[in-house]
Amino acid sequence: MLKTIEKWTKKKDVAGAVLHSDQGFQYTSNLYSNRLKDDGIKGSHSRKGNCLDNACIESFFSHLKTEKLYISKCKTEEELEQALEDYIYHYNYKRRQKKLKKRAPIEYRHALTA
Repeated sequence: MLKTIEKWTKKKDVAGAVLHSDQGFQYTSNLYSNRLKDDGIKGSHSRKGNCLDNACIESFFSHLKTEKLYISKCKTEEELEQALEDYIYHYNYKRRQKKLKKRAPIEYRHALTA
């Protein structure tokens, strides 16, 4: 996990980023917390013993993988980055969801604030 953070911080300025994880021992250790702090990253954790905290993001990642990544077969980092950007746009602006009254998330949000 620390190697992943090291790779991430070498590629980008991550100061101010939020990194969410569960309450696993490796993510609550002083070593991990200090590494995040040193890089200006805010650590975020789900509540202890509450798997429902991660349900919405787990659902999103499941859709991302099955609707885009498994199909795209990206060969380069640039292709992967573009595929992610395309899917996030699609998910928020085009993908209609039954639970949102058959609206895309952005449409649903606008309807709530209108």
